[in-house]
Amino acid sequence: MPNASNSDSANAEEVALEGGCACGAVRYRLEEKPYDTGWCHCRVCQHVSGSGGMVFTTVHHDRYRILAGEDHIGRFASTSFGSRTFCRTCGSPLTIHVRHQPDEIDIAAGTLDDPEEIAPAYHLYTAEAPSWMPMMAFLPRYKALRPKTRGLEEGVTEAGSPP
Repeated sequence: MPNASNSDSANAEEVALEGGCACGAVRYRLEEKPYDTGWCHCRVCQHVSGSGGMVFTTVHHDRYRILAGEDHIGRFASTSFGSRTFCRTCGSPLTIHVRHQPDEIDIAAGTLDDPEEIAPAYHLYTAEAPSWMPMMAFLPRYKALRPKTRGLEEGVTEAGSPP
């Protein structure tokens, strides 16, 4: 029978995805298959990306590993309920961590070495999207967060809002 730690390591190798910033100073590994991938068109994502929105994908926080460049990672409170990380050398957005999902971290999908490994399944904050932002018409659209966002009471579509 295989050693459990060897088995866990093999499973991590099978699903491990890697990525990093534009200049290569920061490198990371996702040790599980990402889930809950979608577009966010909130104004913060627009400002951070310099575009009409960003695609994020999620993993459990303990399955996200920094491989190199931890000293290059900056952090800022981007909202009252979340913070973001970025490469302090090139400015690439890396992650977002929100209070209502404490055990998860969202990864900026464009920083994956192979972004084809994931696919967006919805659009958030469409009311804030610029009119010129093309949207994949076949994906569900929400004016803010989804009514069944993990970590929020059902029906709450704004983090920090009363139920």
